[in-house]
This record gives sequence, structure tokens and C-alpha cells, in this order.
Amino acid sequence: MTDRNEILTAQKETSDAEMRLIGKGSLSFAGVTDVRGSLMRLSVGSSLSPRELLSVASLLGAAARVKAYGHREDREDPDSLEGYFSGLEPLPSLYNEITRCLPSEEEVSDDASPGLSKVRRNMRGVQNRIHDQLNALLNSHRTMLQDGVITVRDGRYCLPVKTEYRAQVPGLVHDQSGSGSTLFIEPMPIVRLNNELKELSVQEQKEIEAVLAELSSRAAEHPEEIAADVTILTHLDFVFAKAQLSRSYKGSEPLFSEDRYIRIKKARHPLLPAKQVVPIDLWLGGKFDLLVITGPNTGGKTVTLKTVGLFTLMGQSGLHIPADSGSKLGIFNEVYADIGDEQSIEQNLSTFSAHMTNTVRILNSADEASLVLFDELGAGTDPVEGAALAMAILQRLHRRHIHTIATTHYSELKIYALSTPGVENASCEFDVATLRPTYRLLIGVPGKSNAFAISRKLGLMEDIIEEAQASIGEKDEAFEDVISDLEEKRIQLEKDRQESERMRAEASRMQKEVKNKLDNMADRKETILRQAREEARNILQDAKDEADRVIRNLNKQGVRVTSEMEAERAGLRSRIDAHDRKLSQGQKKKKKTGTTAPEDFHIGDAVQVLSLGLNGTISSLPNAKGEVTVQMGILRSNVKISDLELLQEATVSYEGKKQKHGTGAIRMAKSSSVTGELNLIGKTVDEALPLLDKYLDDAYLAHYPTARIIHGRGTGTLRSAVREFLRKDKSRISGYREAEYDEGGYGVTIVTFK
Repeated sequence: MTDRNEILTAQKETSDAEMRLIGKGSLSFAGVTDVRGSLMRLSVGSSLSPRELLSVASLLGAAARVKAYGHREDREDPDSLEGYFSGLEPLPSLYNEITRCLPSEEEVSDDASPGLSKVRRNMRGVQNRIHDQLNALLNSHRTMLQDGVITVRDGRYCLPVKTEYRAQVPGLVHDQSGSGSTLFIEPMPIVRLNNELKELSVQEQKEIEAVLAELSSRAAEHPEEIAADVTILTHLDFVFAKAQLSRSYKGSEPLFSEDRYIRIKKARHPLLPAKQVVPIDLWLGGKFDLLVITGPNTGGKTVTLKTVGLFTLMGQSGLHIPADSGSKLGIFNEVYADIGDEQSIEQNLSTFSAHMTNTVRILNSADEASLVLFDELGAGTDPVEGAALAMAILQRLHRRHIHTIATTHYSELKIYALSTPGVENASCEFDVATLRPTYRLLIGVPGKSNAFAISRKLGLMEDIIEEAQASIGEKDEAFEDVISDLEEKRIQLEKDRQESERMRAEASRMQKEVKNKLDNMADRKETILRQAREEARNILQDAKDEADRVIRNLNKQGVRVTSEMEAERAGLRSRIDAHDRKLSQGQKKKKKTGTTAPEDFHIGDAVQVLSLGLNGTISSLPNAKGEVTVQMGILRSNVKISDLELLQEATVSYEGKKQKHGTGAIRMAKSSSVTGELNLIGKTVDEALPLLDKYLDDAYLAHYPTARIIHGRGTGTLRSAVREFLRKDKSRISGYREAEYDEGGYGVTIVTFK
């Protein structure tokens, strides 16, 4: 496709089909048959054969199955396939009538019509009478028969009579054995019955034709619906096949640029083994529309060309591409490629001639809306002439603003790419140390010829290499040295970049650790200070209690209490009040780490009342005023949720003394360990039910409103056992239901707690 809207629509359909496959599993299109030829016969009043009618029924059955698959509860956000699914017409009444009347292609059901049922009932009666009479003859003429069996010849029941007893068994001869020793005779007593059976067979055929005519007539009432089902199912089959293909190579939906800009991220050729392919990054357009790729053979240049061309065709066919999301493609009217060796003895074409024939065709046909791919442009002839010719061809395409990618070995083209605006070099990396390509594509870096390095590595004599180096021009050698220097610097920069990223990540990690330690130290400092203040207050309180006790005893004994003693006791009271104020102020200054949303507070939660500096337990849910009832020891008070902070422990303290709150302790312990779902897949019923019982107890104590029980699809035995267990549990469970398809569908049960 070349129309942008059509391409985007096709891509969206592929993506939506893939999402449905992920959410609901695979979809079978078995039974989809092209019945449009049968519809044409119906339009002229013809009756369909049983095979054609069963094909129509098979199509309608597939339509019903696919329509059920496409049904979604959430219709507020329909996808691009919603219209196709809703457009299917399964015609259940027609489907049921055809399958009722035609169990198979060779059989019409007895109850397909009253007339057919009556005829076949009569036929069975006649057949029974025939068998009774023939069995009587078998028993009375046993010695005259070749075999004690009843046979059928020309649709009539006969007995195999020995030739010598022909006169003793009156009847009509219908056949003779090959040896002539046996005659197949229809005895006279059953001739009339056979005639009657023949007449009934004719009536049966007429009734069958009437049934087929009736079924055909009913099918002829819905030609548009059946034709639409064929069209829609065929399209959906194609769309879901594209989605399955995308999943097989982990594809992604490409973007499409307005200006034919190509930017492919981590592209993987789909025909190469997934574990071996090296992803490449490539872009073309914008600052340059001509890319010259250089590098050694087997380095990946041709694969790069094929990947770009293949991705372009895949994208414009509505297929996802095996590349990272965010990859962008251009829309081209034509993709021209000259790749591979087209040498032909038959046509008397050399490699160069074959390539040049393709090149001429491309130059005559390509325009700005074309993508052109050349592999080893100008190869197969004199290097000097080939390089000059290749440069002239690329220059012509560049002046015409045609997006082009070419691979080459010629140094002249590397220089041309370096010196020409709008043209860029690229290379396929090669590791001289291992003599192996890395298959990485490097844009902006020309490839270096590694012939001397490879030859030296393979053991070629040094004097031969030196003689070869001396024979090349100084400019060529200098250029290769520049490329080599650039490559070394690029490798070093790449190492430096990786090291800087590693150091940046390490610094970020250390910064987080230091911040966490400082936060922990601040929290510990606040805790220690508070504990010290509470301990000091308790000491003062004990001293005041002792002073009060002494003064009470003195009063009982009639001893006068001096003003100094009263002053000392009042001082103790003042110091206790001062400590209380410090505790309260310190608590108010403490930053609240949790949220104060009403839904975050539950009965049994351990909280701290900030204004009082006391811990307690929530005993009621928030009211309209945003208040909850908090039990603090013997004190019970309504407190605004803005004055509360949820505690991460279930131990609450009153007047400096720690107490355990049973319900809160259990709930906090459970909340920290119980998740919102239980996975029973792979368990037997005997293994699963004890786990389910314990999990329901833990989740109930943790105040979960709902939970997911994952039992899988399988044979359904575990699912039935789980739901039977939930049905009997009245103490903890208020209800349960099957999960929606986006919650797990048939393999998950949602439990609601009381």
C-alpha cells in the first residue's frame, strides 16, 4: 500500500489483533469456506448439494465462534476491529436447521421432513419383511446355496444359488460369479417386496431433494449476510495472522514519517536466528538521503540493505517490524534493489552486465518517492572505471533527491561521502584481533580496508605485505591511516562513554544510599530523643507520685506540710507539663509519611494521634466530618484523620507503657505478607484446598475487600473444587464470580470478603 491512511489503518488493526491475542488467547478460523460460488447458484434458483449446504453451515459456525471471541464488556473504548466483529451475522436458525437435517455430506436425517420420515419408516418395514422371507429360504435351501448370506445386486436382494440347483429356486437371475458356479437369484416370493422397496427409494430421493430445496431456499433469503461473513472472516483471518507473525518475532508497530525519514532502532532481520542476529540502528533522510556503507565481506552490509528494504515493504503491508518501538519508516511508491550476483550464461551476461542492466532500469524508473538499494555498486569491472561509474550514478540519484543506500569497497566513494553535503558514510564494524565481523552498523564512520591486517594475521610473509603497501599511492595510504585513526578514536570514545555511564550510575546509587542513611539517622535521632523525653517524664512522674504519697501520709498523721514541700511538688508538676509540651511539639513537627485520605484508614489500623502524642487503634470508619473513633488505652475519642498517622507496627503505647493490640497486630502482620492473589496452578485438588483455606483466613484478617484465586483452565477439575469450597464458606466470603477476560477470564475466580 502507498496510501498513508490505509497503511495506518492496517497497522492499527494488526496491533489491536495482537492485544486481543494477548488478552484472550488464539482465535481459530477453522471452517471458514468461500461459499460465494454457491451464493451465485442460489441467486438463479438452484438447489445446493449437501456438501455446499454444510459449507454454508461451517461458515456460519465459524462466524458465531469469532463473534463470541470478539465480544467485550467494555464498549466505551472500541478498537479498530470492533466493527468487523459486530458486522458478523451467524444466522443461528439457518445454521441449526442445516446441521439438524444434514449430519454429514452422505446422510440426510430421518426427521429432516415428515415425508422423509414416513418413507424411511415404510422402507425399514419392507426391508424387515424381505429379510424375514430370505432367512426362511436360507434355512430351507441351505444345501442349494453357495454361501449362507443375503446379497444385493442392482439394488435388489438376492441369494447365491449353486448353478446346478437353478431350477429348484424359482426367481430372477441378476448376476453370475466369475467362475460360473454361482447364480445370484432374486426369489419370486420377494420380487414384489423388492419392487415396493424400489418405489420407496424413488420417493425417498424426492423427499431428500425437497429437503435440500427447502434448505437452499432458506439460505437464499440471506445472500448479503453470508457474503459479508465470508468477506469479514477472510479479513479477520488475515489480520490475526499478521498479529501472530508479529508475536513470533517480537515485532512492534512502526511510525510513518511525512517526509520519508527512516529511523530504525535495534532492527533484526526476521529470517535470521533470533539468538544470533545482531540488532542494528539505521537512519536515512533529514540531513542526508544517500548512505554509503563500506566494510569487509561477510560483515553485514548486504543484510543491512535487505533489512531496510524488507522493513519498508513489511510496514507498507500492514505488518509489524522486528525492531524496538518508536522506529520510523518512510512511505515509498517503489522499492528498487540490485542485490546479489545475477551472472547468466544463458543470456550471455557477466556480473557487471547483469548489475548494469538493473541499474539502467532503476535510473529510468526511480523518482523522489522511491527507495533505491545497491549492493557493491560498480563491482565486476576495472576498479578505477567502476569507482568513477558508481560515483556518477550515486551523484545522479542524489541530485534527484532519491533516498539511496549503497554498499561498496571503493575508497573513492568514501571520500565522495565525506566531501558531499547530504551524503553520509557508514561501515560494518570488523574486529581485526579475531578476524570476525561484529555486524554492528556505524553511521558517520567510513569502513577501513583491512586487507593488509587480515593477511598479516593469517601469516602472509611480511616482505610481500610491505611490497604491496609500497605499491599503493601515498594519498590512499594516508586516507586509510585517517580512517584507522578515526576508528581507534571512536572505539576509545565508546569505551569512555560506557565508563562514564557506569560511573554516573554508581554515583547515583551512592547518592541514594547516603540520602537513605541520613534519613535513617534523622529518624533514629528523633526516636532516641523522644524515648529520652518519655523516660525523663516517667521519672518525674514517679517522683511526683512519691511526693504526693508522702504528703498524704503526713496529713493523715497530723504533721503539718511546709510551704517548701508544696513548692517542691508544684515544681515537679511544672517540669512534667514542660516535658509533655515538648513531646507534643516534637510530634507536631514530625513530617507525616502517609496519606490522610479517608479510604486509607480501616478498622483495626494502628495510628498515632499527633496532637496528643498517643498511639491507639481505629475502631470506626471515617464519618462525614472526616473523623474516626480512636481507642487509646482507656481513652476513647473522635479524632480528625488529618491529626492521625498510620503506624507500620501494631504495638501501641499509652502513658509511655507499651501494650499489644491483638487485632491490630494480626492485621499488620498479615498485611505485610499476604498478597492480593493466590496461584494454585499445577496443584492437585488435595494440595490446593488447604492452601486456599489458609489464604482466605489470612486475606480476611488483613481486611482485603477482594482477592484473585488463580486456578487455570485445564480440565476444569480444580476450578470446580475451588468454587465448591467458596460456595460453602459463609463465614468469610460474601460472594465470588468468574474474572473478566482482562482479569484472567476462565482461569481466575474473584472472591469478595464480608
